[in-house]
Amino acid sequence: MVSVADAVGLLVILGINTAVAALLTRFFRVRLATQWGSALYAVVITPVVLLVSVLVLGGFLGLGPDLGSGLTVIVVTILLPLSVGIAFDYFWMPSPEEVDLPETS
Repeated sequence: MVSVADAVGLLVILGINTAVAALLTRFFRVRLATQWGSALYAVVITPVVLLVSVLVLGGFLGLGPDLGSGLTVIVVTILLPLSVGIAFDYFWMPSPEEVDLPETS
């Protein structure tokens, strides 16, 4: 049986990983000039950052329940937040070309 603390810990991991995925996707879309480059970086580099986050939050800090298998951990704590974060940035946020940024000197 999963305790309330384990469920809250898993929700914390999911929330942090989703925010990190959305922010990294936005960063790559703003900083890289090509559309494919930003998508490639988001799909290749972001899971590595999310893996480090899961190792720190789940391993070192001990948040979250025992999910059983490694595949379940990867799907629930890395792939799910990655897909939600990328979808949030691509579908919810305006594209970088539509945003008026102040000129830098």
